[in-house]
Amino acid sequence: MNIELKENTLTPEEFIRLRVDAGFMEVPYAQAEKALENGLFTVSAYHEEKLIGMGRLVGDGSMYWYIQDVAVLPEYQRKGIGSAIVERLVSHAQGSLTAPWASIGLTARKGKEPFYEKLGFTRLPNDGCGAGMRKGIAASE
Repeated sequence: MNIELKENTLTPEEFIRLRVDAGFMEVPYAQAEKALENGLFTVSAYHEEKLIGMGRLVGDGSMYWYIQDVAVLPEYQRKGIGSAIVERLVSHAQGSLTAPWASIGLTARKGKEPFYEKLGFTRLPNDGCGAGMRKGIAASE
């Protein structure tokens, strides 16, 4: 299967459509547009001109990077596409380092932890770090 990875070409329409088709929550266009504008780097995977996967890097671009929105259409999963996307994201962060170290974090969907462990990520909590945490927020009225 011939898969093409493209960098920084993801549009809000593609982002929204792939999220929904991959089983993620739909987001409003304006939110998707701003998320992509403020992100650091995107990787999109195409098969015969069809968008089949994506991933994004967000963060400060120096010390802390976060992988977000890694999604591959179900019929294309388990073919190495997600791994190629994550590896390209990590490679971009490594190539952008201006200091000896940085951290790349992510929140894995439940059950997907082994996928990321195969790519060198470590579960939290562990002896060096506490549990990852997050807080959802809603717009004020």
